[in-house]
This record gives sequence, structure tokens and C-alpha cells, in this order.
Amino acid sequence: MKRLLTYMKPVWKTALFAMVFVIIGTLLELYEPILVGNTIDRHITGYDLPYVQTADGGVSFAGERWEKLADSPEETADGTYGIVVLYQDGYYWADGLTAAQAVSLRGAEEDRIAPHEDGIIVDMQRAGGAVPARPLTRTDLKTLRGTDFAGILRAVALYGIILIALFIIRRTQYMTLQKMGQKIVFRIRQDLFAHVESLSMRFFDTTPVGTIVTRITNDVETLNEMYANILVNLVQNVLRIIGIVAMMLLIDVRMTGLTCAMLPVVIVLTYFFRKNARRAYDFTRTQVTAINIFLSEHLSGMRIIQTFRREAVKELEFGEKSQELYRANFRELMTFAIFRPAINMAFYLSRALVLAGGAYLVLGGRLTLGTLYIFTQYTSSLFEPIQDLAEEFSSLQHALSSADKIFRILDEKPVVVEKEDARDLTDVRGEIRFEHVWFAYNEDQYVLKDVDFTIRPGERIAFVGATGAGKTSILSLIGRYYDIQKGRILIDGQDIRDLTTDSLRRAIGQVQQDVFIFTGDIAGNIRLREESIPDSAVEAAAKAGGASHFIERLPQKYHEPVTERGSTLSAGERQLLSFARTLAFDPRILILDEATANIDTETERLIQNALERLMEGRTSIMVAHRLSTIESCDRIIVLDHGEIVEMGNHAHLMEKRGRYYDLYMSSGEVMA
Repeated sequence: MKRLLTYMKPVWKTALFAMVFVIIGTLLELYEPILVGNTIDRHITGYDLPYVQTADGGVSFAGERWEKLADSPEETADGTYGIVVLYQDGYYWADGLTAAQAVSLRGAEEDRIAPHEDGIIVDMQRAGGAVPARPLTRTDLKTLRGTDFAGILRAVALYGIILIALFIIRRTQYMTLQKMGQKIVFRIRQDLFAHVESLSMRFFDTTPVGTIVTRITNDVETLNEMYANILVNLVQNVLRIIGIVAMMLLIDVRMTGLTCAMLPVVIVLTYFFRKNARRAYDFTRTQVTAINIFLSEHLSGMRIIQTFRREAVKELEFGEKSQELYRANFRELMTFAIFRPAINMAFYLSRALVLAGGAYLVLGGRLTLGTLYIFTQYTSSLFEPIQDLAEEFSSLQHALSSADKIFRILDEKPVVVEKEDARDLTDVRGEIRFEHVWFAYNEDQYVLKDVDFTIRPGERIAFVGATGAGKTSILSLIGRYYDIQKGRILIDGQDIRDLTTDSLRRAIGQVQQDVFIFTGDIAGNIRLREESIPDSAVEAAAKAGGASHFIERLPQKYHEPVTERGSTLSAGERQLLSFARTLAFDPRILILDEATANIDTETERLIQNALERLMEGRTSIMVAHRLSTIESCDRIIVLDHGEIVEMGNHAHLMEKRGRYYDLYMSSGEVMA
């Protein structure tokens, strides 16, 4: 969590701005029930509130002006008072009272009232004696309660203003938080992708593509919900709960006890819900990752699946994984399906207690109807944030689970690390030297053993050997995609571990057997969005690499759209495009790793002359399936189980009748 919160530092002002709106909105929500409850007590059921005689304002009645009070006056207050008394469904008016008399008359019980010739007479009890009260007509009552109607209109207007203010506040809060969340998630996604790009090839050798895709997409999007909603909602709901409980305690302790009677049950339910929800979510995320890995792998290998007619088998495999995801989702849904109804049941029981206890107090004259309304509303308002808190804690755990997976990737350390004082490789001549190099992908399982050779600038070298001899490993080491365990590799006399990887790989152009074509167009796949390469250079590279002959036949030529992996192009055309891509970057060292393996004989003849021009003036290193394509190389290095067994040109090695001779004579054998 501490690590996640560091991403909020650049937007802390936005978060603070949103929190101000959260606090204001929470206060307005707390005031809503109080406004309605007070309106009920003062203007609807508050017929027995005293009136004070005034010089102006209020209402005109019985030749005087009267202003209704919001509450009972102090018994020692000055002034002349009047009050409405209810007796046997009739309303009566008593005036000329002191403050103490008005307080004593308020809510007078019927056993204190007796009929009188002009109306009724009421026993004053605390104030002593009795006072007469005359009957009120409907017109009189309407006149006296005119201020109540005006008060109700004011309350309605204020309630409307609160609703509009809440709408503006919540909308502003929502938009602010969503923008903040998107900014943070954008940064995390960028950081994650940039970090993945910086990792060594070892990471991609051992991590399924589907796992990486899930982390960058699904898991990052889960964090968006946390930043945009969960964190602020947690604070908001905590504030609401504290505020509601505080207001209830201030209004009536007895009713607060009734309202909170079910809270222990809710706390126990919440504890078990959080525990089970976290477990269910973790299981769901694991199944989502598994199905993404399956889809990524099998969609990429659809040609193999269809070639070997494995559709039915793979459909069954996918069905099993989909069934596991279904079970995981169902388990998560069941957790919520139990928790939410249980919380609702606790809420209804709590409301029943509030209504029953509150009604008893109202009928006994110890609680006002408006106060009962306030507590019924606060009961709803209390249980809603408690339920939200439980679900938000669960969502927060979901986010933390996703964050844990994301940070595991961010914590991956590149195996190949630049030195702090690494220098750029400049003025490349192309000399390559391996000095007693030992290399293993896995500890102590060496694929190269004491390899020692020197390639002079501009020399053409070929590596040959059976499968697993170490040919491709040597090519990977030259570009420092892996680090060696023993020995040194030097370019122009400089240890490649002392050079920046950018400058090193900029000097090397590599054409591989498996050519990857990106979605876009032909020109984009040649320049790879390196805008410093002009169209003329792109076309020149395509021409030199032999690709222009098929590009010129396309309807839109260099702007012809291509799809992922170049499915609209033949294997030979993709390989020619790879030649053009390499040439466009004009490397000083050229590596051809089975570069002609996917090119037919006619196409191969087409590019042989281009290759001759290509390799001229460049240090060229080749690994070829067809040994006939390397006969013109200056030297051929023969590898066997990671060791150099022979070295020389084609004629010399054929004369020796050694390992190379055997390979050449059996050249129909696959030596990938």
C-alpha cells in the first residue's frame, strides 16, 4: 500500500481537492435528515410551540402580532406569550402568558384540562393556578400556522439547494477522481511496459506472454478502480459512520443504542466476508491469468493446431480452463450473495428496533416524531457505508493482490545490467573477439565451453554445427542479450560489458529465421517508427535487400497495410522485409541467423547478389541451414557441443575431411 501511495505524490493536490469535496458532501448528507426532522417537529407536528408577542413580523391575530418560536423559551424570559392547546380533537388559544406558563402549557395532558363556558381551562402545574383558552376556528388556526407553511416552503427550498449542491459536489468529485485515477494508472502502465522492455531475454524465456499481458492490462485496470474510487470511498464511508454516530449521540443516546444494537453482528459478518472474499478473488485472478496464457499461446499457434487437427482437443482444454474460471467467479459471487442479504437482514432488524422503540417513546411523549424520522434515516445511512466498507475492503484487497503481481514484475532485475560509467560504442570497425568464453543458460549446464576466436573487421564468418552446438547462443552473446559466466567478448577491443547496450545493439543488424511483422504498413515495419529514417532510405533498403520487387506490386506499395505477424505476406516476403529492416538502420556488424531458411530457391537466387553488396564493408556473421550458401565465407567455424572443433575456409575444411566434411556431405540433414 505504501508503494501504491507513492504514485499519488504527483497528484496530491488533486487528491486533496477531491477530499475537500468529500468532507463537504458528507456534512450535507448528515444535515439532510436533521433538516426534515426539524421541519416535522417545528412546522408539522409543532402546533404546541409557544408564540411571543412582537411589535412587527410574525402573523396578525386577535389584534396583536405573534411570532412562533423554534423551541420553548427559558422560563425566566421576558415577554408576553401565547400557545395552541389540543383537547378532544379541538384546538384552543391561550394568550397573555408568561414564559413559565407557556412552557407549562406545552403538550398539556387531557387530565389537566377541564371544559369552561368560553372554552377550556388548563391547570398550570409548575406555574401555579389555571388559565382559560378559547376555541379556534379553522380560519384562526390557518392564520396562526401561516408561519409554519412558510417554514415548510423554506425547508423545501433549502432541501432542493442541498440536492443540487450534492449533485455538483459528487459530479466534480467523480470527474476529479476518475481523471486522477487514469493519470496514475497511465503512469503505472507506462512504467510497467518500460520495465518489461528493459528486462533481459532470460525473463521472456521463462515467463509466458499471457502472464505479462494480464499484468499490463487486467491487473493495472484493477488499480484504476482503487485510485479512482476505493481509497476516497473508504475515507468517505469512515467519515459518514463517525459523523452519523456522533450526531445520533448528540440527539438521543437511547435511540443511538437501539440503532447500534446489530453492529456486533455486522462486524462479525464483515470479518468473515473479507477473509473469504480475498481468497475467492485470488483464486479468480489465478484462473484469469491461466486462461489468458492459454489463449495467447494457442491463438499464436493456431496454424499448428489446424495442421494437426487438434481443434477438438484444444476446445476441450479451453473448456476445462473456462470451467475453472466459471467456478472461481461463482465462488466469488456466492461470497457476495451471502454477505449482502445478511447485512440487509441486520439492517431490517435494526430498523425494526428503532421503529418499535421510537414509537414507544413518541407515544409516551418522550421523543418527537421528527427525531424518530432522523433516526430511521440515520439507520439506513449507517448500514449503507458499513456494507460499502466491507465491499471496498474486499476491492482494496483485490487491488493489492493485483499490485503484488505487478510489483513482482517491477522488482524483476535485468540479468544484463549496464555499468554506471558505461560508454557508447563509436566509430565501429567491426572487430569481434571471444576470449575463452564459457556460457550457460542454467547454472553449470554450459552450452559454450572455452570458445576463443577473433573476427577481423569486414570479415565474413559462418558458424555451422548440429542442433544444440551453440551457434545461435554465440549470436545472442554478441548483442549482449545474455551475460557470459567466464571469459570476455570484445568489440573493437572494448569489453561489451563496458559499453551501453543501446550503442552496442545499434551497431549490430540481425536477420532472424522467425521474422516478426507488426500491425501497420510496409514502410512502418522497415523503419520501426524511427522517424529519422526518410522514405528514400526505406525504399533504398528495400531495393538493396531484394524486397522492392514484391512491394512495388502491392496496391499501396510501401503504405500497404499488414496485419500482426504478416499473415498476408508469404514466408519469403517476410524474410525479405526483415533484410530491408536491418539495412535501413545501416549496421556495421551484420548477423544472419538462418536468414535464408524460409526463402525458396528462386527468391534465394534473387537476393544472393544483394547479400554480396550488403556484406561488403561490414563484418558479417552467418548461421545457415544450407551449407552451400556459406561456401564463399572467409572462414567457417565448426561447433560441436559448445566447443570449436574446426576452423578454416570451405576448401580447407573439405580437404581435412573432418566434422565439416561430414556435415557438408549430409547437408540434407536439418541443422537449425
